[in-house]
Amino acid sequence: MTQARCHLVAVTVALTATLSASCSPRTGTAGGASPDDTRWVAAWEAAPQLTEPRNMPPAPGLTGTTLRQRVRVSLGGDEWRFRLSNEFGDVPLAIGAVRVARVVARDTVDSASSTAVLFAGSASVTVAPGTSVLSDPVRLTSAPLSDLGVSIHVTSAPPALTGHPGSRTTSFVLAGQHVAARTFTGAVLVEHWYLLSGIEVRAPSDRAAVVVLGNSIADGRGSGTDQNNRWPDNLARRLRADARTAHVAVLNAGIGGNTVLHGGLGPTALARLDRDVLSQAGARWLIVSEGVNDIGGADAGASASTATGLIAAYRDIIRRARARGFRVYGATILPFGGSFYASAEHEAARRTVNDWIRASAEFDAVIDFDAVMRDSSDPTRLQAAVDGGDHLHPNEHGYRVMADAIDLALFASPRH
Repeated sequence: MTQARCHLVAVTVALTATLSASCSPRTGTAGGASPDDTRWVAAWEAAPQLTEPRNMPPAPGLTGTTLRQRVRVSLGGDEWRFRLSNEFGDVPLAIGAVRVARVVARDTVDSASSTAVLFAGSASVTVAPGTSVLSDPVRLTSAPLSDLGVSIHVTSAPPALTGHPGSRTTSFVLAGQHVAARTFTGAVLVEHWYLLSGIEVRAPSDRAAVVVLGNSIADGRGSGTDQNNRWPDNLARRLRADARTAHVAVLNAGIGGNTVLHGGLGPTALARLDRDVLSQAGARWLIVSEGVNDIGGADAGASASTATGLIAAYRDIIRRARARGFRVYGATILPFGGSFYASAEHEAARRTVNDWIRASAEFDAVIDFDAVMRDSSDPTRLQAAVDGGDHLHPNEHGYRVMADAIDLALFASPRH
């Protein structure tokens, strides 16, 4: 269970920028002056990374096709902005048209809600390598925890493709330009996201977001495809159902295989903190749930130094996030006994890190996932009821247990 350590006055961090067809990685269209009682708040995130060869789109690929992707937004609203990313591209990304609509079933959208997404007033946009673009504001009414279908006609995709392989969600690829199509009959199916990295909503000024900085356990390995039942998804449902926290969005910045210090998949947690956490519009809280891949990937003789390095990295993350007005919560690392990470040295490092998270009082609160997920008869292992089968990742029940272990009062402080 969680324990509040101390309270820090939170300062809202809002992202405003100016879009051009070729822009810096975190710039975009501000959409004009906002009324005093509203602001842009991130409602969905997919942390971008370089797509590995095994996760590239199947034939016919993305060039000359329309990609329809479904995403579940934490907050509702009537005005939206969409971020497209070519941050890992080696050549420009050319987009011919984009539309968004409410999803009614699988690959099918509500045609009456289908709306063009423009970039500096144009239906097309070219995104330079190493950058992303933010769309103009789009008028569309959508409820909290509802699904949007974003259809992207890709004129030319770079060989080095920016995406998010761990979508746990079916996407649809159809040759030709079909952004306005109601359904994608005959589309090729792929369980990855590409190009789309963020969605923001114009919302009342009391709306805010919590960002989960994590690895495959946050990203939902072991959760159901198209079920939206990762532990951050379950947390989003709990927050929405409680009147104290219905104003809070959950942004999942998990990347499967990610590390804090070095190696792993995607930029390390330290390297991507600014992009995936601190620059998210309206983000106010951070849950740090990383470290198992650093420990599990360490040579036996380096386990102790890895634990020391993780603690130093957590301190750096806390310092940087607090400087931007965040409250920072530390999540303990789950047991992995019986998995391919298991060893006496790795277990000792895990315990060292978890003991520090619990006892140091450096985080604003502790979310003790280890305490609720471990086997009481063998604390080095997950309980059988929550084990996804590889003794490292939880199953769907385990992801519910994790979300239920989080004290919602951590997000119910006075709004401002």
